[in-house]
Parts: sequence; C-alpha cells; structure tokens
Amino acid sequence: MAASSTSGPSAPTVRKGARGMTPTSATGRAEALSRPAGSVAVGTPKRAEAASRRAESGSARQGFTLVELMVVIAIIGVAAGAVVLSMPDPRPTLAVEAERFAARLTLAREEAVMTNRPVALRADAAGYGFESFDGAVWTPLTGALAPKTWGEGAAVAAPARAVFDPTGGADAASVRLEREGQAVTVAIDGAGEVTIYE
Repeated sequence: MAASSTSGPSAPTVRKGARGMTPTSATGRAEALSRPAGSVAVGTPKRAEAASRRAESGSARQGFTLVELMVVIAIIGVAAGAVVLSMPDPRPTLAVEAERFAARLTLAREEAVMTNRPVALRADAAGYGFESFDGAVWTPLTGALAPKTWGEGAAVAAPARAVFDPTGGADAASVRLEREGQAVTVAIDGAGEVTIYE
C-alpha cells in the first residue's frame, strides 16, 4: 500500500501557529499549551490562595497595633497638658485691675472739679460705679465712669463709698481687692489723691 502523501492537494493540513487547548481550570478559563514547561498556572486554586494570604499579611503589616495607637495618644495628651500649663493666665492680674480702678478714681475726681459737682464712688462685691450730685439727686454717670464689674475672680473685702468734692478733696476711704489669696488696696486720702498698696 502506498504511503499517503501529505503534500498533495487532498492531504489534511495543519495551520502553523495553531495551539491545542487544555481542559478548563478551576476559574473556568482555558490555558494555552504554549506555556513553558514546568510553569504553574496563575489561576490554580493553590496559587490564588497563597497570593491572597500574602496580600492579607502585607496589609496587616502596614497598619498600627492598638499599643502603638495608645502610646501616640498618651504622648499627644502629655504634650497638650504641657502647653496648657505653660500658657499665661488670660485674666488681668490683680495689680492691673487695681490700676484700672485707681485711674477711674482719678477721673472721677477730675469730673467733680470740672463740673463743680460732687462725684461719689460706690463699690461692692458686684463692681463699682460713680454718681454725680446735681443738688437734688444722685445720678449714675455714663461713658468712662459708667458702672463696671470687677475682673474675673476679683472682689472687694467690704462695700465702700467715697465722695470727691468740687475742690478736689475727698472722703478718706480704701478699697481692698482680693483674688485667690492675693490682695491689693486702693486708698483715697483727704486731698483726693489715689494710692495703690500691694
């Protein structure tokens, strides 16, 4: 029997570059036969599981542990506490409060002289104010001599009243300001002069 020719017109031919297909993998995709010998398919279940484990462990290493977060929060708390403790007291000092009060007393004395009317100081625990006497009634003054409250935490030891007369003289009086164990005294003498004693 003569051997069949593969070069004749009726001989079956095979296209160059044609690839046979292997059975489908677990992922449902067919894999080419042209893969190099000894290589492992990326889509195999074992390979996918190992890759997943590596991805999970890698993402876990990129985060922070609870202990690390607690340490950071503790450091922030200590730093914030140090800043708060080093900040100065926003309230004016008692000496500054006394100087403001003394300046207004001096202004009240000048008001009495310029208007030729007596001007009275009234001070109590809530604050202080000035009144002018027009010959019939005492009228509270406004503007720079309007009633004021004491600075936060400051108070007077006892209510006080003093009157500046039109000549510049005054009833001798003293006002003792106190706050948190500190004390400053503002005194008015008979000549109307105002002095601060710490």
